[in-house]
Formats: sequence, structure tokens, C-alpha cells
Amino acid sequence: MTERRKILVTSALPYANGSIHMGHLVEYIQTDIWVRFQKLRGHECYYVCADDAHGTAIMLKAEQLGITPEALIDQVRAEHQQDFSDFLINFDNYHTTHSEENRYFASLIYTRLRDKGHIATREITQAYDPEKNLFLADRYIKGTCPKCKTDDQYGDNCEACGATYAPTDLINPVSAISGATPVEKASTHYFFKLPDFADFLKAWTRAGHVQPEVANKLGEWLDAGLQEWDISRDAPYFGFEIPDAPGKYFYVWLDAPIGYMASFKNLCDKLGLDFDEFWGPHSDTELYHFIGKDIVNFHALFWPAMLANADFRTPSEVCVHGFLTVNGKKMSKSRGTFINARSYLDHLNPEYLRYYFAAKLSASVDDLDLNLDDFIQRVNSDLVGKVVNIASRCAKFISKGNDGVLSNTIADPVLWQRAAGAANGIAEHYENREFGKAVRDIMALADAANEYIAGKEPWKLAKEAGREQDVQDICSLGINLFRVLMLYLKPILPAMAEASEAFLNDELNWQGEPQPLLGHRIDNFKRLMQRVEKEKVDAMLEASKEALAAASSKPLTGPLVDEPLAAEIGFDDFIKVDLRVALIVKAQPVEGADKLLQLTLDIGGETRNVFSGIKSAYNAEDLEGRLTVLVANLAPRKMRFGVSEGMVLAAGDDKGIYLLSPDSGAQPGQRIT
Repeated sequence: MTERRKILVTSALPYANGSIHMGHLVEYIQTDIWVRFQKLRGHECYYVCADDAHGTAIMLKAEQLGITPEALIDQVRAEHQQDFSDFLINFDNYHTTHSEENRYFASLIYTRLRDKGHIATREITQAYDPEKNLFLADRYIKGTCPKCKTDDQYGDNCEACGATYAPTDLINPVSAISGATPVEKASTHYFFKLPDFADFLKAWTRAGHVQPEVANKLGEWLDAGLQEWDISRDAPYFGFEIPDAPGKYFYVWLDAPIGYMASFKNLCDKLGLDFDEFWGPHSDTELYHFIGKDIVNFHALFWPAMLANADFRTPSEVCVHGFLTVNGKKMSKSRGTFINARSYLDHLNPEYLRYYFAAKLSASVDDLDLNLDDFIQRVNSDLVGKVVNIASRCAKFISKGNDGVLSNTIADPVLWQRAAGAANGIAEHYENREFGKAVRDIMALADAANEYIAGKEPWKLAKEAGREQDVQDICSLGINLFRVLMLYLKPILPAMAEASEAFLNDELNWQGEPQPLLGHRIDNFKRLMQRVEKEKVDAMLEASKEALAAASSKPLTGPLVDEPLAAEIGFDDFIKVDLRVALIVKAQPVEGADKLLQLTLDIGGETRNVFSGIKSAYNAEDLEGRLTVLVANLAPRKMRFGVSEGMVLAAGDDKGIYLLSPDSGAQPGQRIT
């Protein structure tokens, strides 16, 4: 047995804005298997995680649902924890980034970096939603692709032609939140001076802290030159306010990895652990982060630079994995292969998936494919047809022939030594995250055990007089081989291992080379695992389609459900809005704009030029001579087509747009009160 190690392990924090799905589970299952292995080997190992609970997306979703962000993140956290628990993912602590521990460490790291001169400020110009009073990230801006002219594309790339561009390049850009045309607005932002640490990061990334292929990719970024990292966002924003900057908030990706520290501190306070022993600058404990390849820059560049220069230790290793595909393709909502954790759990045993992922996982960053036909075949063949088959074949002879007591001798010492002697090699595979290799070695032993039993044919010997002891010796070895296999599989199949321990009347302990059970009484055998049924896999896929369809539709219909009432205002606020009757003197399409009409409005001796997004509902010539309602004291807005001097009022939904008109007899210029 090696010296007892102290290990802290984390997984990336799931965002508190949606459900756990199969793609997420690749990481959490991989991490849980590795942690369970370390604990099984007798090491002091802690596994912590948390919900990533800050950001604009959470703020907007809570607003849409009519609840507070705090209520939303509490609901999602409870759902996440239940899903993880049902997949047998055993965190020592599961916390949230919206916690006092996280606020403390985010502020502490920031102030230490600031005081050392590693924080800069400068003014930047961004797209701004004038209706929501909110700066817009690229994903919140939509418009027509400047390359292929496809409508309804996001502000950074086109899903139709694959082009990338700046939001300012979009044709007819609009806020995906309110539909308003974004304007440019300047604001002071705070930056972490990442280029200060280029030399440190070049050395750190080549010192074995990441896989070689990841180090090579990081090397490309480092050679291209690092940029300062924007760590601030403007109000309104759900997160932590920067200590010396009122109205400025930490960007979600600054305090997300700090959530690892916060969750562990929360655990330390519960168990009386020494936080600095694991996170202090001179810590000699081991720290591992398991993450997906899409967030390598945050964890292998920003994070170690922040930690090292804020007087904390850096990770021992950042363990990067690839993405999940299903049946060789990207997860698809239309095919039902974008499968949420709960949709799977409602139909299938979680240990099926744990085993299948383990059988295909390696230490590389290659993507992992869940082939559902192979999934059924492999689980049924390996776990039911090989491993469980050994116990079910042999147990009945021990129970009937020797009152459940195993023989005092090992019938085939060579075979036993092959199984027991494989412990160190399999342990090395687990340690190196080569779970697929570990599974292959375990299944080779299962094949050898089944071949031995099939060759000895104890069911035939049991019918021959005087061969009772031979039957007991053969089947006792079979039970001992099953026990070794379940010991090796325990990190992957904890529930099946627990049921096996009850059957074996013994704890599966991996503190050294396994020793046989001799003269030991076992319990009656009960079925340990059922076969995967294709009908249940098909039902899961169908349920996934239905769940996604239900999620994309609203449970109720009607305008108030689609768009709840805005916050209450007072009469003094309302009276500030100057609504006037307006006559549409001229209406014409706007060249280069698919949705806009240019309206010339008479408001009683004065004309106004207004751009309105009603082209899809009205022909320009049909509007001329019609009365409508104008917001007359709205500040002029500069657009790429000209200046819009107000806003005409309209109602609308997915089915159409309906321009408001005053009753007959109203005159242009009359105020609406």
C-alpha cells in the first residue's frame, strides 16, 4: 500500500439555468469514478462542486419566470443535486457560487491582484439595449447575416453559413431580449492584466499540469500573445459587486472557478478541515480539476495566473475531456438524443451508463460516442452475461451443497493469482484515468473465469456421486473470482458493488492485493442486474423528444403568459410619456432592411421621421392616410438608415403585428390622455 495521500477534486460547475444532460454526465461520472477509486485505495480524498449561479442569463430567465434570481437558482440547485445523487455521483460538498464564501474569496483575490498592479481600467464601447437599459453580449443580439443574408442570426456567428463576424456587422441588428435596435454606449471596464504572466504560464502549462495535446493548444494561444481579460460587467447584473467599483460586477467567469474554493471552505467549516493545507501557497496536497475542452482557457490560463499572483496554490493537474456524441452525431433535440438526466433515469439504470462511459473513457481529450445499439450489447454482454453470470452460476451450488460456506482451498491457484495479481495494473489505469483500459483488463479476467467454469462444468459434476467437493471447490473459486471482479468494478458500479457485498457477506476493500475468502459463509444470491431492454431505450428517446417539446412550449396561452405585466409605475411616471395622434403622410420600405418601414408622420403642423419594424404586417401604400399613435417625446435614436424621431405603438405576438389607431374624429397632434 502506498503512502496515504491528501487529494481535493473538483468538476466544472453546472450553470444554474437548465437541467443536467448526458453531455454533462461524461464529466461527473468520470470524476466520481476517479474519486471513488482514490477513497477505495484508502486516500483522504474530497470531491466538491457547486452550481454556477451568476450572470445575465440567470437574471433574464428569472425575470421571464416572474421570480427572483435567488428563487431560480435554489430550484435549479435542488434539481441538479437530485439528478447527481440518482446517478450515484457522490460529492462531499455541493455548494453555490452565490454564497458568502464565494463573495469573500472573489473580493480577496481581486484586491490582492489590484494591490499588486495587475488590474487595469479603460473605457470600452458595447452594444446597448435602450429599452432594457442593458449592455448586450453577442448572443443577445440578432439580425441578418452580412454574408449569406439569412435572418435571425446571433451576433457572433451564422448558423446557416458558418460565418463569424462582429455584432456591428449584422444587418438590422436587434436585441434578442426586447427587440429594440442596439445602440453603442461607452462604459469603464476592469481588466485582469493576463499578459503580465505569459512567461509564468508558458512554464506552467509545460510542467505536466495538463495533457500534452492541451499544452500544445495552449502554446498556440501563448505564442499568439495574450490579451487583457475583461472581468467586469455593468449593472443590472446578478452577481457580486466589485469592492471598489459601485455599479460594476464581477464577470461570472471570474467567480465561477473561485467557487471551488468556496465550496471547499464550506466543507472545511463543517468538518473542521484546514483550508490553507489544501489551498495555501505552500500546500503539498494534490488538487485536480476535471473539465471539458471548451473551457480550457479559463482553467489553464486565467485561473493559475490569478491563483499564483493572489498568494494561493495552483492546480496539480487540469484533467480535460472531450464532448459527447450520440450515435456518431452531435446531440440532437429533433432525434431525441439531447437527453436530460431525468429522462434517462425515468427509464434506465444509471449504472448502465456509468459502465458504458467508463468502458470508453481515456485520459485523452477525444470525444466519446454513445452508440445506443452498442450500449445495449456491451452492458448486457459484459455485466450480465459475464460478471453476474459467474455469481449466478456458482452461488446455487454453494448454497445447496455446503450451506453457503466456501471451500478452504483454491482450486486453481494460477487462475486466482492472475486475477489477484492484476490489481496493481488495473489500479494504475484508474489512477491515470484510463478507465477503458481498466475495463478491458477486468473483462479479460471475467472471460477467463467463465471459461474456467464452463470447462469444469460443475452442473454436470453435481450429478456424479463422490464429486461434491470438486463442485464446491470449482464454485468457490468462481465466487472468489466474482468478488475480485466486483472489487475492481466498485468505483464504476457502486450500487451493484453494495448489493454484491451483501451477497458475499464481505466488504470489498482495495488496500492491497486481494486475498481469497476461505471457509467463508455467503448469503443467498439475488439478481444483481437486469438486462438492458431496447424497448426502454426507445422509450427514453421518445420521452426526450416529448420533454423537449414541452419545454419549448408554454403550459398556458395568452398575452399575459407570453409577456407578463411590467413592474408597477406611478402616475407621475406615466404622465411623462407624451402620446400624440399622428397621420401617416408617407410610408416606404427601407433599402437594405427586411423588417423596417420609414414613416413620415404629421402631428399637427410638425412632421416626424420614424423607422418602424412593421414591414412584415403592412404594405407601405396601405398605411398612407391612416391615423396612429406616436410616442412623441422619445429621444431621437440614430440608426444606420437615419434618425428615428419617436415610436409608433403596436401590439404583437408570434402571429402578427397590429398597429394602434385612434377612434374616428381624432386629429393629428392631439395628446392622448
